[in-house]
Amino acid sequence: MKHLLNAAAILALSAGTAFAQQDTLTLGMVLEPPNLDPTGGAAAAIDEVVYANIFEGLTRFGPDGAVKPALAESWEVSEDGTVYTFHLHDGVKFHDGTDMTAEDVVFTLDRARAEDSTNAQKALFAGIDSVEAVDATTVKVTLAAPNGNFPFNMAWGDAVIVAPESIDNAATAPVGTGPFTFTEWVQGDHVTITRNPDYWGEAPALASATFKFISDPNAAFAAMMAGDVDAFPNFPAPETLSQFEGDPRFRVIVGSTEGETILAMNNKQPPLDNVLVREAIAHAINRQELIDGAMFGFGTPIGTHFAPHNPDYVDLTGMSDYDPEKSRALLAEAGVEDLTLRLMLPPPSYARRGGEIIAAQLREVGIETEITNMEWAQWLEQVFGGKDFDLTIVSHTEPADINIYARPDYYFQYDNPDFQALIEELSVTSDPARRAELNKEAQETIAADYVNGYLFQLAKTGVANAKIMGLWENAPTQANDLTGVYWAE
Repeated sequence: MKHLLNAAAILALSAGTAFAQQDTLTLGMVLEPPNLDPTGGAAAAIDEVVYANIFEGLTRFGPDGAVKPALAESWEVSEDGTVYTFHLHDGVKFHDGTDMTAEDVVFTLDRARAEDSTNAQKALFAGIDSVEAVDATTVKVTLAAPNGNFPFNMAWGDAVIVAPESIDNAATAPVGTGPFTFTEWVQGDHVTITRNPDYWGEAPALASATFKFISDPNAAFAAMMAGDVDAFPNFPAPETLSQFEGDPRFRVIVGSTEGETILAMNNKQPPLDNVLVREAIAHAINRQELIDGAMFGFGTPIGTHFAPHNPDYVDLTGMSDYDPEKSRALLAEAGVEDLTLRLMLPPPSYARRGGEIIAAQLREVGIETEITNMEWAQWLEQVFGGKDFDLTIVSHTEPADINIYARPDYYFQYDNPDFQALIEELSVTSDPARRAELNKEAQETIAADYVNGYLFQLAKTGVANAKIMGLWENAPTQANDLTGVYWAE
């Protein structure tokens, strides 16, 4: 009898092990981040790994795009709108065991707005006049002018709270306050994170997660089919989605992103410094052909740098509609002929596939292109940092980022003082009706200046194991937030 009981116990134990709920996840990503410090790099892939997982800010974006409390459990605003008082959660620790206090918030914000700051979104902090630690869990931020958007600004990945003790190594060994800790980075292959046992908030269901870097669409498809990857939130082979839809092992997740996909033009590089040439390029582009050919029908045409799902969006696609005859006439008016432009393409499939299609469309109106396929680090250094390009294709996945056009030193080098004044007014305006007017004017201004070729809003086309729950459908920011992800039994 004793032996029977032992055998039964062993069977029960083995059955429990076999059917235990899975708590690990392998997530596919197209691009490998150049580093893991969201406060010191522009690449969206950084936030895709660390946002809400390793690092947290005072506030954060929810899956619906709403701004929610994070390290700050609440805040108040002064009557004149210039002073924000944030109340921090008590007992929060960084992953290295040090306390997260108001002094760390002071350090973070002062560092981000410093003259020598390398923060990619330094403009988010430009309106801060001073930051003061009232006590260990209270921070007072005084602004130079009212800014009703300040909690929104603090939700960006560029505004996560870091500590002076660990910031020097954040690029390769990030230390945050989030529900997951950094475990390892095997460059060229993956990053692994592990559940934080001392997390101040609600513990995540996943014990660990691995971000696997697979840029080739065919390899991504094979990895999903073989089960080497459990989910691919931004799947690079949309032409294969129908195969996943017909397979009960998988779930296809299609949503929207903040990614305005543009044919960026170097506005200081002749002849692209001539608005007639930029307009000619815009009219040479057949957006629907591009969406069908590069994205297999997934994507929404845009005519300016603004997301169609935003309530303030204005449809300006008609200003740059496909009109090759008009394109040729504009080039003739500009006195430009035998034009050859350098087209630099980063790795994402929308850029590589889209670049070939746009090159063919430009050739139809008499513009030749020299295509250079670049790795992400090379693109960041030469195009984004060095401004050494004529044309490039990239999705800008930051939320509500039309203000980048007010930065003359930004990589496409658009310098319009009137637009800069408009954005300055927008930054200090809290009235919703006036903000809508300013947003409309901003969209119309850059569309009329043909700063870039506005192509389409990037769709979020994801594939996941059908048992995985909690992945974001839409992408209000560039993140793979795993805090609510779990395997269904």
